[in-house]
Amino acid sequence: MMTNGVVHANVFGIKDWVTPYKISVLALLYEMTASKITLPERRRLNKLILPLQQGPDLTLGQFLKTVEECCPQTAYAVKLRLHEMADGELKDMEYFFSTLPTPFTAFDTEAYKTSVVGLFMRHMLLAYNKLSFSQVYKLYKSLQHYYHSHYAKPMDGQVSDNTPSRGPLSQKQAEYFLARQAYLLKNDENKALKPAALQEELNNMLKFNPDFAEAHYLNYLNSMRVQDIFLSAHSLLHYFDRLILSGNDGKSNGDEGYGRSLRYAALNLASLHCRFGHYQQADLALQEAIRIAQESNDHVCLQHCLSWLYTLEQMKGSDSTVLTEDSVKMAAHFCLPYLASLGIQSLVQQGATQGKTAHKLMDALKDTDILHWKHSLSELIEISLAQTTSIWRMYGKSTMSLQQAQLLLNMSSLEPVNFGVQQNNTEGFAVVLCHLAELHAEQVCFCVLGCSSKQIILHLKEQFPPHTQHAKLWMLCDLKIQFERHMNEGKYHLAEPLVTAIAALNQTEGLYRKAQVLKALNRNTEAYHILQQLQARCEKAKCTEMVIRVMLSTAELHWESSGFSTALPVLLQALALARQHHLQSLASETILHLAFTQLMLGVPEQALNVLHEAIEPILAHRAVMDKGRAMLLAARCQMAVAGFKPNRQGQAAASALDTLNEAAAYFSQLNCKERLRDVHYLQAQLHRSLGQILESNKSAMLFRLLDQELQSPAPPVSMRL
Repeated sequence: MMTNGVVHANVFGIKDWVTPYKISVLALLYEMTASKITLPERRRLNKLILPLQQGPDLTLGQFLKTVEECCPQTAYAVKLRLHEMADGELKDMEYFFSTLPTPFTAFDTEAYKTSVVGLFMRHMLLAYNKLSFSQVYKLYKSLQHYYHSHYAKPMDGQVSDNTPSRGPLSQKQAEYFLARQAYLLKNDENKALKPAALQEELNNMLKFNPDFAEAHYLNYLNSMRVQDIFLSAHSLLHYFDRLILSGNDGKSNGDEGYGRSLRYAALNLASLHCRFGHYQQADLALQEAIRIAQESNDHVCLQHCLSWLYTLEQMKGSDSTVLTEDSVKMAAHFCLPYLASLGIQSLVQQGATQGKTAHKLMDALKDTDILHWKHSLSELIEISLAQTTSIWRMYGKSTMSLQQAQLLLNMSSLEPVNFGVQQNNTEGFAVVLCHLAELHAEQVCFCVLGCSSKQIILHLKEQFPPHTQHAKLWMLCDLKIQFERHMNEGKYHLAEPLVTAIAALNQTEGLYRKAQVLKALNRNTEAYHILQQLQARCEKAKCTEMVIRVMLSTAELHWESSGFSTALPVLLQALALARQHHLQSLASETILHLAFTQLMLGVPEQALNVLHEAIEPILAHRAVMDKGRAMLLAARCQMAVAGFKPNRQGQAAASALDTLNEAAAYFSQLNCKERLRDVHYLQAQLHRSLGQILESNKSAMLFRLLDQELQSPAPPVSMRL
């Protein structure tokens, strides 16, 4: 049989067959053994041999260019050798095969029988010797076409076709291609073929051998990249069907191997539906996998099913603590450290949301880290560091969060490096990079050690293309950063369109951002209804962080109607929740709101005392905007206290001026002109009270310039935090 110049007996029936490209590789190996090459060139060519043997067939132009980059002299010799055969007669090709070094006799060369070169030459010689005369003639004709098509000049109006033949790959080539692409999809998707190109290659492979199970599995992975649920499920089922037919699905064939494939097929199908959010179908597939595993008494499969069962319950929003604890105990009993560690990390995540103390969570993570290093579980080490980063961020400890993120990004993987690629496209990497981007954006770090939030987002876009599984993480992060920047700059018309995009990725965040925009646009009734709806939903889902944020926004709406006394119970409830769950960042924000409320109720001294409790963590860990708001509030409290003590008015005014200058520096970094307008207004008042007319006029002029630029009436300074 011959297809596109490829002579072979049956598809995947033999390990390898002779092609014009393989003859070119043989010519290269012959020249390497026959001619003298410098040591650096020989080293470069030795590195090239294995990819050339295992990879798909190349055109002559691509092959010669690759060799020429390593050794131009050898590339020229190979070209002459091919020219002799293609422009000569059939006997020239016969003579070339007869002069190849025999792997069983070439003891002192690279062609020895146990070397890579020797094994390849032996396979080619055996395949060539098995060919009939007609097949040898067809091979010679295909060699002539292969050689002359490289030098043929395209006719007018034609474009030269420099693509390799689309014939079937040999078994070794197919195995190498599938292993390489699967590894790249797992570790660095950007270096794998594009989804459309990979789909075309797989279709071509399956056209010649529809029962190639591994090709169906790679097709499943490729379909998952583009979120194609139909083709993913179709390819997954085909993979297990072919695996059962081939009998290579277990340690033993027959009923045991057949049942093993069935239960793991159902388990994989359940995980596929979980990923796409089809919880009912996932539950049905999971129950099927559990039933078959119980019938076969497969404890390992049952343990995997239990892990997916508590994961499914978490996705549904149910409490899965008991299931997770059972899973950890059983995984430890059956010596499955990977599943046991995943269960503990899931318990830590649930404990963080339920208000467990930090030292208990960190102790649990420390125990899992010991397990990870003991068993060299590199992937779980990354997950643990990413989770620690998120926990410290939730607690409001930005420095600790930054440290854990840097640990992960600078950690060398324990996994073996194949194809020159390290694993850096996991969810852990995406999570910590998103945290870094948000931390840089909060501190207005446009250039910190050559890295800014914008550059981090650009790197995330390159590393996790939009069609990939974890792309939603950086998409949401980017939208939130843009939203906060527009809100800080008072550009509400630019922030409003982002709400729809945020809601598409995270409905809860979208509703909260919508309420913020409506409140900024003075549409308080609509904002209040959304906040009440959101609070009820978050309390049901036990999302404490969002509940506290909603309470703070509700208190701000009470301020708009001068209901400062009605805002106090809401703020006290929020403070109690924040302290119960050890959320220092939100607790500081709540204290800031309480201090403002007390200032408005006419007790500035108490407000200043309360503010001193929160000012340190705010300046240490909070965003630049929060630092500026805290300093502005402190200055206003100082001014109000000075009004009650005329004998210390000058000293208090000078202190308030210093505080205002610091607040102005923070707001200038953010280009927050509305807040700067408030600061200049208060500065003009203070300078005038101290008799500093020149400075007062300067501040008044700056206030007027900003007021004219903003073209919006300035809200009363006393009514806004």
